[in-house]
Amino acid sequence: MPLRVAGLGLAFVGAGMLAGCFNLDALNDSPNVGPCPVTGSLYEANRVVEVQGVERHENVGFTGAIEGVRGFCRYIGTSPITMEIEVDFAFGRGPKAEGYSHNYPYFVTVTRRDKSVLAKEVYQMKVDFPRNKDTVKRTEKIDGIVIPRAAGTVSGTNFEVIVGFDLTPDQLAYNRSGKRFKMNTGD
Repeated sequence: MPLRVAGLGLAFVGAGMLAGCFNLDALNDSPNVGPCPVTGSLYEANRVVEVQGVERHENVGFTGAIEGVRGFCRYIGTSPITMEIEVDFAFGRGPKAEGYSHNYPYFVTVTRRDKSVLAKEVYQMKVDFPRNKDTVKRTEKIDGIVIPRAAGTVSGTNFEVIVGFDLTPDQLAYNRSGKRFKMNTGD
């Protein structure tokens, strides 16, 4: 399902739809004309903690943390920037978690560096916890990010690809408050 920004043609599309673009660039061994966009997680949205009742460990439900984001890109000549990112997640199941499966919504945005959001896509990740484990780690790959360039002189340094959990207003306020539970995410 492509996400387009009016006038920019910016899109997130499935790998199958972009296979031709990646294959064409793979045949050209020219270096990128510039660096890749910066990738990372938004600090106030890089964790989610569900607390039921008083903020104490025994009231923690499901938790999640973004542990790392890596970006890979390709662009030559005046072609758009084609990207894929890998996001490392860690998930926890606290004492108040109900069940052994949980959906975690997260977003990927493309921004004009330090200025404005150009495109945003929200994804749902279903995490199943084994009965004998309270932590799960997963790496998600998002490919098919296409960032058009107005001219061949526009480099990836003009853009950022940012990832975070899609939080409720209460979860965001909790993260902004500076309160912290040390989340047990294994290792």
